[in-house]
Amino acid sequence: MTSLYDKIWADWIWFPEGHGWADLTDHDGQVFPKTSDLWATIPIALCFLVIRQIFERTVATPLASLLGVSDKQRIRAPTNPILESHFRSTSKHPTQSSVESLSKQAGCSVRQVQRWFRRRRNQDRPNKLKKFREASWRFTFYLLAFFAGLAALIDKPWFYDMKQVWDGFPKMPLLSSQYWYYMIELGFYVSLLFSIASDVKRKDFKEQIIHHVATISLISFSWLVNYIRAGTMIMLVHDTSDSLMESAKMFNYAGWRKTCNFIFTVFAAVFIVTRLVILPFWIIYTTAVYPLTLYTPFLGFYFFNGLMLVLQALHIFWAVLILRMVVKFLPGNEIVEDERSDKEETESEDEDEGRGEREKFKNGHAQNGYALLNNNHSKAD
Repeated sequence: MTSLYDKIWADWIWFPEGHGWADLTDHDGQVFPKTSDLWATIPIALCFLVIRQIFERTVATPLASLLGVSDKQRIRAPTNPILESHFRSTSKHPTQSSVESLSKQAGCSVRQVQRWFRRRRNQDRPNKLKKFREASWRFTFYLLAFFAGLAALIDKPWFYDMKQVWDGFPKMPLLSSQYWYYMIELGFYVSLLFSIASDVKRKDFKEQIIHHVATISLISFSWLVNYIRAGTMIMLVHDTSDSLMESAKMFNYAGWRKTCNFIFTVFAAVFIVTRLVILPFWIIYTTAVYPLTLYTPFLGFYFFNGLMLVLQALHIFWAVLILRMVVKFLPGNEIVEDERSDKEETESEDEDEGRGEREKFKNGHAQNGYALLNNNHSKAD
């Protein structure tokens, strides 16, 4: 076992030739990152989960009320044990053959069974208040993290000359500001991974998991091998645009369309500049190309930059979604929709049924209010 451990953590794998783990041993009052430091992120993540609950109840909920966040009324599916059993144990999206079979068992028409499943699915979808609280929490963290990261880096020479992130590598002493910036950022992403199952589920759920795992792996690995200067730059770039996105979503849920569109436009510009220009052409260049002029490539070099490329691929994926959202509020469009959202389903069949009812009452009788209530498309996420 010891032999296998030694092989996995051999110096030549994780460091350039002539360097190794011995370079990260504390000496002469200088402190260096250690593997054991990463255990601190677990209690930090748990603290974030507790603080989040308190924040959402005491800050986000009153703020939602102040901004006028409200949900449209959803029509609940009537009680039906047969359909409910199928919904819970078999499928929330029954096939056509299953719908026909269930209609016979439940004594309902096929259309009624389809409508029941549609309404039942919508009952489980998160309301705007839940979405607003989540966005408020992330907005608050990303905003504070951005300014904290900026404060930690603004006076560092490598903030202005990226090549200096390798100056003295790997024998670069750990600064207290770097320690706390790393632990808090990593703890936050671990907390997001813990809560992802209970958070609002979006269409890019798998991409979000990949992003969180890649981010946690990247931050952890950069800590272990003292890529900390580059790591802090990467985290700052990511935090720059995230708070804008979350604030745009908050105003969207509140119905402040013009404010939302303005903030989202700024976010799109900042995202493209930071994630598609600064990150690949400055930071990734400094981590993947410039080191080749200093060191012979080693396994850790490929591992780190491989994770960077995974993140960059996700940024390109999200940039496409962002541009699609921008198009939605060009002249003639009013609503910014989050392309990642798992939207509520519309009830077009009810609308068709409503038309039939209106034909029956075409002589001026009241329209079927039940049909009208269902003729509502979901708002943007």
